[in-house]
Amino acid sequence: MARIVKCGLIQAKCDWLTPKYTLPQIKAKMIDKHVAMIEAAAKKGVQMLSLQEIFYGPYFCAEQDVKWYDTAEPINGPTTKLMQELAKKHQMVIVSPIYETPSTGTYYNTAAVIDADGSLAGIYRKNHIPHCAPGFWEKFYFKPGNLGYPVFQTRYAKVGVYICYDRHFPDGARILGLNGAEIVFNPSATVKGLSEYLWKLEQPAHAVANQYFVGASNRVGKEAPWNIGEFYGQSYFCDPRGQMLKVGPHDKDAIVIADLDFDQILEVRKVWQFFRDRRPETYGELTQMLP
Repeated sequence: MARIVKCGLIQAKCDWLTPKYTLPQIKAKMIDKHVAMIEAAAKKGVQMLSLQEIFYGPYFCAEQDVKWYDTAEPINGPTTKLMQELAKKHQMVIVSPIYETPSTGTYYNTAAVIDADGSLAGIYRKNHIPHCAPGFWEKFYFKPGNLGYPVFQTRYAKVGVYICYDRHFPDGARILGLNGAEIVFNPSATVKGLSEYLWKLEQPAHAVANQYFVGASNRVGKEAPWNIGEFYGQSYFCDPRGQMLKVGPHDKDAIVIADLDFDQILEVRKVWQFFRDRRPETYGELTQMLP
């Protein structure tokens, strides 16, 4: 009997922006918006759901301003607790990306993986932090992750997480596969331009190389006052053969839903024995060579 799990991705525009709205108002309105979308996903039978990168506000890394530090919270703070309540209510695994502050003056770009019973399965902290013009000043806000590439056993599948810029690096994607990930969720905030053509190239390649499913979510719309570009949505699921299963729209809020057959992973690995044939003893140069 096939192990089919209904999975979902939320892509959403931030309609409430500074200076018209205060930071607490923005956060509250975005959380309320996502709660409604989570409820809608539950009505459609979604069992595993991922939100977009730092879902409860705009992509504030378009500027460098210490005021955004005030939107961070600890992993056991109110947002994660709310998501735990929703996960338990709907018997749903939820990947909830937040701006995390584990201690005073320390900040990470983090995703909480919450199991279907409401328990915290674990957290992933974004490892690769971009800092480049125009408008991606993430090193001002985030320390690089310090937890490696964990995989979390949940009720429905083994879950790994990559966050946005991580997707450009194949090494962590491979470690997630070696650590047993059956699906890797990538919550993102990426705009039209230089990297758009890579959006549907790199992550299906990770799925093929490591023989797991990928669920990639991206926000939509333009965000004033920065207007660094248009977030183009197109959240999607792809399978271990790199085939697109469902792709969301480029210009509006959506819940992207696909039925994933996790038995397909074994089927693919019986054909393509990449993990058997890899030669880690020959790869030492990867960590020995410096730029």
